[in-house]
Amino acid sequence: MRVLVIGGAGYIGSHVTLALLDAGCEVTVFDNFSTGVEANLFDDAGLVRGDILDAEMLNGTMAEGWDAVIHLAALKAAGESMLQPERYAVNNITGTITVLNAMARANVSTLVFSSSAAVYGEPHYLPLDEEHPTSPENFYGFTKLEIERLMGWYGKLRGIRFASLRYFNAAGYDPDGRVLGLERNPANLLPVILEVVVGRREELRIFGDDYPTDDGTCIRDYVHVTDLADAHVKAMEYIRREGESLIVNLGSGRGYSVTEMVETARKVTGHEVPAAVTGRRPGDPARLVASSELAAKKLEWRTEHSSPEELIRTTWEAYRRNGG
Repeated sequence: MRVLVIGGAGYIGSHVTLALLDAGCEVTVFDNFSTGVEANLFDDAGLVRGDILDAEMLNGTMAEGWDAVIHLAALKAAGESMLQPERYAVNNITGTITVLNAMARANVSTLVFSSSAAVYGEPHYLPLDEEHPTSPENFYGFTKLEIERLMGWYGKLRGIRFASLRYFNAAGYDPDGRVLGLERNPANLLPVILEVVVGRREELRIFGDDYPTDDGTCIRDYVHVTDLADAHVKAMEYIRREGESLIVNLGSGRGYSVTEMVETARKVTGHEVPAAVTGRRPGDPARLVASSELAAKKLEWRTEHSSPEELIRTTWEAYRRNGG
């Protein structure tokens, strides 16, 4: 199968590219390298340097003929989205419309989309399943939900079948060490912890320790990026086999607190992790845990690498490879 991976030089995109290559696909990465890095390119994958806002280039690339498109090109910082909604609207929503239009023009009918648990907002119950109401609390989550609605209409009107994969907290690195580049300016907990370990940051900031949890810190569902990548391959195969669209959560189904992850990092790395508690961030729920039963049923997907120890270990090894 010929697969175009838009955003394939990024953190998650590079792991998806690797999973597709492992599955025997012919893969080309389409990336503008605004957040992707050259070190995440693989010799066995082709490369197009382009931007999803460049309709002419995207149309030309799409016309080359693809069995499937995997779309991961988006701005993703929730806090930043509240300060720069115009930028997020143009890149995420307008950019995806450009992708959908190019696919429709070229008769490419299979799309796997990188969505987010941010579409749900404050949880009404846990674990969160796909039937939970969608009410995003940040503009980033709004863009993801609007894109899901757009894809639904393009499915009805242009025959594009899609899988929208609602990630929970992606973390970790390829267990075999084949993804070489680190995220630029990471904001998620695990890479920030490792930046403290290797001396790139002085301390970890813990946003609140007075939540209604056992240790007072937020609980999140962390899912290994290799497990996520596997779900993209399975979702692509599902669409082509069943001819139907689907929306599924991707999480481990288990929640771990900030304090638990810090303690695991101390044990795995053998280093202290200096930390300071600061105020809560607006909109941070105490707990977020996924139900991924639908992904298990539809895609026969299970997590294999998402224990806290492997999440930390593979991230630690990635940072050590990069001079940590």
